[in-house]
Amino acid sequence: MPKIGIIIDGNRIEVEQGTTILDTAKERGIYIPTLCYHESLEPYAACRLCTVEVSRGGRSKMVTACNYPLREEIEVKTDSERVRRIRRTIVELLLASCPNVKIIRDLAKEMDIEEPRFKKEENDCILCGLCVRACSEIVGVEAISFVGRGVDREVDTPFRVTSEACICCGSCAYVCPTGAIEIEDKDGVREIKKFHASQPLERCKVCGNYFAPRVQIDWMTKKLNLPRENFEVCPTCKP
Repeated sequence: MPKIGIIIDGNRIEVEQGTTILDTAKERGIYIPTLCYHESLEPYAACRLCTVEVSRGGRSKMVTACNYPLREEIEVKTDSERVRRIRRTIVELLLASCPNVKIIRDLAKEMDIEEPRFKKEENDCILCGLCVRACSEIVGVEAISFVGRGVDREVDTPFRVTSEACICCGSCAYVCPTGAIEIEDKDGVREIKKFHASQPLERCKVCGNYFAPRVQIDWMTKKLNLPRENFEVCPTCKP
């Protein structure tokens, strides 16, 4: 891959053409906050928190670092006054929407925001889309999606009814940055209440503990073309 020269925060560097601004910054220890980014998923730029300032030919614009590929010589400012102002407004809006979410409170504290200027609500989902993308891109079942429009937009199962596609693998909860998705394993059943889903758990043949939904194991054996015997023992008891 050919390399190009860019200036980032006043320092001239060479990067591989096509590398995103966010990846370039991370490689060099430059902090850019994110909420909707995960290295295993395609960038989505939903939260806009990774906004940076890009300049070329005397003109500047604000772009999202997670999905902006470096294809030409530009100057990038990751902490300019304009950048800080935009990020602060975004965090204020998030804090007003989700005042009890820890990661939002931590970002607000980091930016010296004590109280938002906007009307407070009681949400725990920031519509980052990580759960939807993990279900689609990694798991491949597409059991959840965005439903509704405008202020009624949320993440749920199609038609907000019990999903037969959900295998209760927990990937959605794993990538959720706010803790809006909770998993409960109880009495041999895994339940994801937010998505009206529940599945019986498989019991380990060695220790007898429940460890994974049976339907998830069936899905993995089919997807990976492996014998089911490979998944009859929990990770703790595997040699």
